[in-house]
Amino acid sequence: MNNNESPCPPDGRHLDALCSAAAKALTTANRYPDSDLSALRSALARYIGHGVGADMVWPGNGSNEVLLHLLQTYGGPGRTALGFGPTYSMHEQIATVTGTRWIQADRDSHFGLSPEAAAAAIERDRPDIVFLCALNNPTGTPLDPATLDTVLHAGPGLVVLDEAYIEFSAVGSRAGLLSRYPQLVISRTMSKAFGFAGIRVGFLVASADVLTPLRIVALPYHLSTLTAAVALAALDHADELLANIPVILAERGRMRDALVSSGHTVARSDANFLFFDTGADSSAVAARLAGRGVLVRDLGPGGWLRVTVGHPDENDVFLKALADVTR
Repeated sequence: MNNNESPCPPDGRHLDALCSAAAKALTTANRYPDSDLSALRSALARYIGHGVGADMVWPGNGSNEVLLHLLQTYGGPGRTALGFGPTYSMHEQIATVTGTRWIQADRDSHFGLSPEAAAAAIERDRPDIVFLCALNNPTGTPLDPATLDTVLHAGPGLVVLDEAYIEFSAVGSRAGLLSRYPQLVISRTMSKAFGFAGIRVGFLVASADVLTPLRIVALPYHLSTLTAAVALAALDHADELLANIPVILAERGRMRDALVSSGHTVARSDANFLFFDTGADSSAVAARLAGRGVLVRDLGPGGWLRVTVGHPDENDVFLKALADVTR
């Protein structure tokens, strides 16, 4: 319960469709993939909506790869990237491996980010790239639309909006802003809501002018024929694959209620995970949970842990184990 994966693997009719797509793709496995990924980009554009065209989509092996492409192109030595912590650790890691200097500003005590705090950090540091999370990881906190608006107006360079968990939110994607803000880049993934963590499909959504230079840094044929085919089949069955979301949200509410009833403070989360205060040494609690076969994530700040919403039976095991190790 430490990787924010979906507890629901493909099954039934849509599993048959995925298997059929994979089998068909394997008949051409002796040939290199379509380097343009035109069919997948078109299908992703239709899924995103908001007037997004295929030339505004850049797919890859998970969102981390496409973010790496982005920072290889627009980051690097002499450039800076700003994030607001605690937040997704891979943003800093990708910045570091590309030679981009990472700057971290702090969120408030409830893990929110106000327009005023964001504007102050941008004015102070003048970053080349600003990272925001529509649903922040590890906290699950939604992004105030006013904060996004402020950053889009104040940021001197690219604004990267990570929407990895957006399908779990009632707010929905902000892709409709792309026509007004050419500096906006949205990062998406099929790993979470689609239950495709093992398939590895992520994508950027941005203006064609921003995305075209990424072709220079991407390795040839960076997405396999098999991966693209299965992703296309999943998009054809998106409604079925995403039908598990209400079940996950209901379990999130049940877990939150149980944690609060047990005396834990729980951050507001619109995602498929919860961030809670153990009231103790979080690393020690995580280790004791691991000893009982339950893995959670200790990402800081001290005392807080993140747990993924799993299958109901898994959630019951977690709640019982937590009660045992914190009593």
